[in-house]
Amino acid sequence: MDVSDLLIELYDRIPPLVAAAVDGLDAEQLAESPAPGTNSIGWLAWHLSRVQDHHVSEILGSEQEWVTGPWAARFGLAPDPSNTGYGHSGTDVAAVRPERAQVVVDYLAAVDRRTRSLLEGLAPADLDRVVDRRWDPPVTLGVRLVSIADDCIQHAGQAAYVRGLLGD
Repeated sequence: MDVSDLLIELYDRIPPLVAAAVDGLDAEQLAESPAPGTNSIGWLAWHLSRVQDHHVSEILGSEQEWVTGPWAARFGLAPDPSNTGYGHSGTDVAAVRPERAQVVVDYLAAVDRRTRSLLEGLAPADLDRVVDRRWDPPVTLGVRLVSIADDCIQHAGQAAYVRGLLGD
C-alpha cells in the first residue's frame, strides 16, 4: 500500500462515522446538548467538517467549501472562513443549527471530495513539505494530515457518544 492509498483509507472512515451519528435526527435533536454549555451532535459534526475544510483548503491554497458553497446558511451561520468552532462558548455552540442531518452529511461529503483530491497521488516525499511555519517545529504535510484525521475521528466518536447520552 502506498502513502496515498493509506491516507485515503484513513479519511474514508470519517464520513460513515458522521453519517451514523446523525442518521435520522431532526434539527432539534442535532442541536440538543447533553448538558448546558456542552457540544451538540450537530456542532461536533460541523466542527470536524469545518476544521478539515479550513486546513485542507489552506494546504491547497484554495477557497473553503464553507465560503464558496451554500453551507453557512444551511447551518444558520455566516460564511466566516475563520469560524471553525475553535474556542466556541456555549452560546456559540448553540448557534450552530444544521437544517437537518443530511446537510451535515452533504457538507462533509463536499469537504471529503476536496480532501481526496489532495490525497490522490501523494508521494512519500510530499509528506515532508512544511505547510505551517507558525509552530515550532514547523508543521509538515504528513503531520497536518494525521492531525486532521485524528481530530475528525475523535469528534465523530464524541458525536456518537452524545447521541447515546440523548437516547436517540
